[in-house]
Amino acid sequence: MPYSRDSASAQADKLSGIVEESDLYEGFSPHVETSEIKVLDFYNLPKSTGKEPALRSYTEIKQLLDQGKKRDVKSILRENSWPINSPIRSQLWPTLCAQHNTKPPMVEGFYWEMVHQVFGTTELSEKPIMLPSFVDATHCLPYHLTSTGRSVADRIVNVLGYDCPDITYSPVLYPIVSILLHFMSEEEAYHCVAALVGSKEKVFINQTKLLHEVTWKTVMQIAKKHTKNAVAYFQRICPGVKLERVFMDWCWWILAGLPFQHLVRIMDCFFHEGIKVLYRIALVILNLFHKECQSNNEWSPDNIKNDIGNALVKFCKKIPVSPAKLLHAAFSIRGLSSTYISRIFLKTEMLLKSRSVLNTGNKTLVKSRSSDNLPTSQSQVNIQMMSHTLTIREGEKSPGHRAIAMGVYPIHQLKSQVCANEDLFTLWSWLPVRITMYQPVLLYTTEEHGCSLTTFYVRVEQHEPTLMMIKTCNNEVFGAYCSSRWFERNVKDDKGQRQAYFGTGETFLFSLYPERAKYPWVGIENDKDLGHASELFMAADSKMITIGGGEGQAIWMDENIRFGKTDSCKTFNNPPLCPSGDFEIRVLEVYGFVGA
Repeated sequence: MPYSRDSASAQADKLSGIVEESDLYEGFSPHVETSEIKVLDFYNLPKSTGKEPALRSYTEIKQLLDQGKKRDVKSILRENSWPINSPIRSQLWPTLCAQHNTKPPMVEGFYWEMVHQVFGTTELSEKPIMLPSFVDATHCLPYHLTSTGRSVADRIVNVLGYDCPDITYSPVLYPIVSILLHFMSEEEAYHCVAALVGSKEKVFINQTKLLHEVTWKTVMQIAKKHTKNAVAYFQRICPGVKLERVFMDWCWWILAGLPFQHLVRIMDCFFHEGIKVLYRIALVILNLFHKECQSNNEWSPDNIKNDIGNALVKFCKKIPVSPAKLLHAAFSIRGLSSTYISRIFLKTEMLLKSRSVLNTGNKTLVKSRSSDNLPTSQSQVNIQMMSHTLTIREGEKSPGHRAIAMGVYPIHQLKSQVCANEDLFTLWSWLPVRITMYQPVLLYTTEEHGCSLTTFYVRVEQHEPTLMMIKTCNNEVFGAYCSSRWFERNVKDDKGQRQAYFGTGETFLFSLYPERAKYPWVGIENDKDLGHASELFMAADSKMITIGGGEGQAIWMDENIRFGKTDSCKTFNNPPLCPSGDFEIRVLEVYGFVGA
């Protein structure tokens, strides 16, 4: 059962840099073997001048978070080197994680109810617990947890697997749970990791094998640009070793290699900023290792060429810089913006997902040898959600009736007179892989809910992502995958002003009839900064909806959802989605994805 630490709140603000020996382990939870935690010395640490600014308190950081000043918090977390034993983390980490939670707050005791459902008791078993299949048994890193602490970690990941059945592969999840348990109770650690797993705005923990692969390939692509000399050196001395083999284990350089006090400081920033922190740390590790290889015989080419991956982990275990210097170097890397990282990530995901490609010459779908990216048997039933727009019967074209075929069919039984069945598979294959795991649901249709932008917002605005499909009175079929909530039209910036455009580079346009084509964000195909006009994804107010911008709007609709227009735009580099440019809407439908 959960423990209580009555003095945690008071301790959290006692943040002087001087730590008395008797207080050395005050910041750790009871299930930590504190005798194993050692404070490291670094030969290149400057001598203290005694004039360092006082470390910031939890109360100060919490006030900034409540005021929405996330950038200020980011700077504080990067610069404040709290001691490894500081009790601030018992409050700071849960607060940082909680800001990413997208679900309603759990009622008190809910976690223990789930524990009882999974194990039949809340008592901790003395026998080993079988771990979920998404856990990597070779990397269940306990760090300094006691045997009881390890059992607690086992129990948390089991309950998480029970509560989040969509997690199919997540090797870093167990180490993150272990780290959290060093500074908080079991229930708090569960709430933290559940918030990270469910985060929509930032990526913290990958949950499928495909996204795990996308991540390490993204790190490899970034490294080729930002650590060119290091990558070239390793390729030169290890000609028989594929670079991919090295980068597949990039996260273990950090999680399994770095000393614990480095790792804790990295987590201070990670729980606020997301996985991009780990990307930056990985680049610094590569550069430091490259430098050591040129000056230290221990890392000579003959010693590392046969197992460079393992050599990197060994190097990290005795990394010659302090946590503060490591972080400073990581956040000093220029040109590594979140937008740039997202562009590389999305481009990599699209390349991996291209196992199912469309042969535009004969307009037939070329199926891949693998069925990973096509709908499952259950999803084939669910994909009937798209049949509404695509199966409008030719004999029911009266704008006054806008009749629509509402039959429920498995995909192979659809009898569309407008589009072939393969259009449904094509559209499905264009969706981000993680979204194809969720059941589609019809949120809004002009057939049932009327033609009103107000109704549209009421039914759609809190869902993310959404799929918008338009059928014109000339039978053109096109639409957009919208990556962000339409509610974001109301979000204000730091100056209290509403942002005109919102969304991310995952947004894309598509046309299904008469032409079949996908128009992704132009940034995916270009690593350069293309300017503001290339990132005008979504915009909306009480009078209109817009998707795409820059010298034209890809899709624009009026407040009555009756008339619209389509132009070429810089965001997607698309042609007009219908020949005339102007169109009258016959049917508009918007779909969400349950659990996404």
